Amino acid sequence: MTRYDVIVVGAGIAGSLVAQRLGRHGRRVLVLEAGAKAGRAPAGDPLTDYLTAAARLPGSPYRSRPAAASPEVTDLAGTDGTPGFRAAGHLLQDGPLPYASGYVRANGGTGNVWTGLTPRMLPEDFDTESFGYGRAWPLTYDDLEPHYRSAEAELGVAADADEQRAHLGLRFPDGYVFPMRPLPAARLDRLLAARLDGRRVEDPVGLREVELRVVGTPHARNGVPDPRYDGGRGYVPRGRDGRPDPGSRCVGNASCIPHCPSYAKYTPLKTQGRWSSSVTLRDRSVVSRVLVDGRGRATGVEYRSYDGEVSVAHADVVVLAAHAVENARLLLLSGLADRSGQVGRNLMDHPVLLTWGLLPEGEHAGAYRGPGSVSGFEGFRSGPARKLRAPFRVEFGTWGWIWAKGPVDTDVAHFLTEQGLFGEELRRAVGDRVRRQFTFQFEMEQGADPANRVTLHPTERDALGLPRPLVTYDLDEHVKEGMAAARAVSDQLFALLGAEDHTDYTPSAAWPGRFEHRGRTYGYRGAGHAAGTHIMGGSRATSVVDAWQRCWDHPGLYAVGCGSMPSVATSNPTLTMAALALRSAERIEADLTARDHPLSLRPTVPGAPA
Repeated sequence: MTRYDVIVVGAGIAGSLVAQRLGRHGRRVLVLEAGAKAGRAPAGDPLTDYLTAAARLPGSPYRSRPAAASPEVTDLAGTDGTPGFRAAGHLLQDGPLPYASGYVRANGGTGNVWTGLTPRMLPEDFDTESFGYGRAWPLTYDDLEPHYRSAEAELGVAADADEQRAHLGLRFPDGYVFPMRPLPAARLDRLLAARLDGRRVEDPVGLREVELRVVGTPHARNGVPDPRYDGGRGYVPRGRDGRPDPGSRCVGNASCIPHCPSYAKYTPLKTQGRWSSSVTLRDRSVVSRVLVDGRGRATGVEYRSYDGEVSVAHADVVVLAAHAVENARLLLLSGLADRSGQVGRNLMDHPVLLTWGLLPEGEHAGAYRGPGSVSGFEGFRSGPARKLRAPFRVEFGTWGWIWAKGPVDTDVAHFLTEQGLFGEELRRAVGDRVRRQFTFQFEMEQGADPANRVTLHPTERDALGLPRPLVTYDLDEHVKEGMAAARAVSDQLFALLGAEDHTDYTPSAAWPGRFEHRGRTYGYRGAGHAAGTHIMGGSRATSVVDAWQRCWDHPGLYAVGCGSMPSVATSNPTLTMAALALRSAERIEADLTARDHPLSLRPTVPGAPA
């Protein structure tokens, strides 16, 4: 049996980064991935799998396998009555409202199908307790800032530091620039800036006015390198498999989810392409239990092949990086790390309120060109209004109504079946509608709530005989008040633009996430930003991991990823997750160095006591 320095469970963004950093130090690392490598049976080529799928969904390029099943958006359907939704598939649910996000179990994980947006958290996001909700972090923005820069280098981030500093109040070291210059603004961004910059809207819940300003969003996709980066050494974009590719650029395929055919968007496969030879990836390996010795120290894992064969691997350090839901499930399966009673609790996401419409006739949004969102309004993320309602980011959706209503096929069906158009009339009608389509995506912060949780289903088992995850989920009044404020802001934006508001959360089957609040109906989607299930804190009595993502109860066991985050704030969490993973890798390397060079107890002075 081969013994490793470190076993990493999960080959997504966090796991791939940890393995890369430790492999760089020559550490023997075994990465166990439940999913399959692309191009290896039973997995196929992601693009081919997507194009041949019966329903083209975000996870279609990485088809779920019975032994390593994943939840898909079609597993949820809205119903009339209470609770108003039905859940099927891998992730079972019994809460008042649905947890509306999926994830991918394949080599690279959900990092294969993410949007590529990489905003940082704001300094005040690290302490939402001061606003009366959620939990405080045991570290600050300034503690994490150097690791943000490391993550921006690893992922290859394109953004404008001066713009982020001026409009979000983010602190950077003097002279810092991102690896690449910001992506060009979308046509919709330019239109909104021309029409709305400097205008003010009322936040009726936060009881204030907010000045509108279009601000670019940082992206982990290749743009034009900034020659000033890294003290003038510049940055070389990485192409497919992480190899240097100076000419790689985002070319606007508008298919970032599910697949970037130009390989401009970062995925964990780029990091894996730079792994050292001391890192071993073993796919189709479903970890079913973490092993500990009599003192509670992690010693290895038990894992299963797709045909059920059980194997064991041992290491000095075990790192769980299998997604917030699967990390919690694995800790519960192992009966570990739960002295605080918080394993699986505090499940968070960014519930997203969508509103959508058409620009006035003759105006052109430029839908379906480039990434799904390039810019947004940032003025609703911070400040005292957080005490009254959930803060939110406003993303501009540049892929028409795809997230709200479905792809362009639904527009074709509308004109065919409801208006009876054919031929040239149909082409003209569809073309006019798609050109004018846009969406506002209000991403809400959801505070940590112990009642929102992942547990093990008492009777349902997966194909390997392991208990399936069961989610209990709801939205509290703070989030619902945030959505009420967002909808009121949306109403004002549509009025300022003279746009047609087509927002309509029907039919019920298409909106499993739907609720009534103060006499108005709201619908939400999940952002795929699961967090909080092995929550970080400053005390072993109230949290699962410490500030280094070490499990309090078990030396040698780390749980890394968004599951450690005490708050998910309003920024897409991937960059923060990557920064935390790199920080943990430093701690692990320091632990292993101490193991290899133990302190001597011999007296340094002859005759002195040891």
